[in-house]
Amino acid sequence: MALDFDSARLVNPHLTSEHEEWRAQLRRFIDREIMPYAADWDEAGALPDDLWPKAADVGMLGLGYPEEYGGISEGIDLWHVNILNEELSRVGVGGIFPSLLVHGIGLPPVVNFASEAVKQQVVPAVLNGSKKISLGITEPSGGSDVANIQTTARREGDHYIVNGSKTFISGGMRADWTTTAVRTGDEGPAGVSMLLIPMDLEGVSRTQLDRKQGWWCSDTATIYFDNVKVPAANLVGEEGHGFLVILNNFNSERMAMSVQMEAYARVCLEEAVNWAQERKTFGKRLADHQVIRHKIAEMKQQINACQAMINHCSREIIEGNANFGDIALLKVQCSQTMEFCAREASQILGGASYLRDNRVERIYREVRVQAIGGGSEEIMRDLASRQYGV
Repeated sequence: MALDFDSARLVNPHLTSEHEEWRAQLRRFIDREIMPYAADWDEAGALPDDLWPKAADVGMLGLGYPEEYGGISEGIDLWHVNILNEELSRVGVGGIFPSLLVHGIGLPPVVNFASEAVKQQVVPAVLNGSKKISLGITEPSGGSDVANIQTTARREGDHYIVNGSKTFISGGMRADWTTTAVRTGDEGPAGVSMLLIPMDLEGVSRTQLDRKQGWWCSDTATIYFDNVKVPAANLVGEEGHGFLVILNNFNSERMAMSVQMEAYARVCLEEAVNWAQERKTFGKRLADHQVIRHKIAEMKQQINACQAMINHCSREIIEGNANFGDIALLKVQCSQTMEFCAREASQILGGASYLRDNRVERIYREVRVQAIGGGSEEIMRDLASRQYGV
């Protein structure tokens, strides 16, 4: 059997017929509504507005969120979420995730820590696709050093006065709200809080960052706060507990990125195998050259390792035994595998991989943002070593 996106997937004994029905439903939607247009959206630098309500109708936006706010939670587990990340990665346009599904990092702090009044205002509107939310953590002064947040929020009566800026904010230009890390106290993690800031408040301004290596169809913003008056009721969690809110978000983000990167690697494998079986050099197929077969075998070897580790970490999370160190190293494993497979597929496709209208070319320019975003490889290794008590 020739290797393709599906046959290259290791058997996962935890998947049921319901999981596979979800995969089939998603694939029909993606093949009809996204796959034929995604390359053009990438070139245009934006997704169409009507994609959000369409994605909401098929269950993509509400997956795993509470039913009382319009989500789909009954019978849903992490395997369903992994399948969503896999299937959308088949498209080979990385910018879809940080635009269409950016609520996956912006909304959980609201669902898990905000007041009921704030939840009622925000969550249903985001899940039905009529409103959008982003996450504001990274600042011009630093990225991974979350404990060193510089944007300030000073309490004045029933409001906070916010000053500072955030940058590299995915979905930031379209967002109606940004779940924002602010400094309400002294230096260090104990002085960090989270505020839900409406983007239409006086004093909020935004600049689009559009000269990017990848994620072309995702809007990315720098957001400025100039004496922005935010209701104190918009505090997400308790004051001074923002660092815990942020940490609570990291595992799900890194798992999602890991699944995406493994799936991107499988797309590269599929494209490489198809090309090697069709392209002829020196009187025989590329696939008949030993050096090409070895490249394909090593791609599959590394993909298998990622899949096995994804399945292990997913099972541990489902059983309540999540290990931050294992998840951190999983992200490193998957980013390195994505980079390796993108390179090897590009070598096999040759000049064809340098043309913009193919999945390998698009995935190649998404490598760096995947290896850096959500915690760089270097930070992930250091986090893991500390988790393991080294």
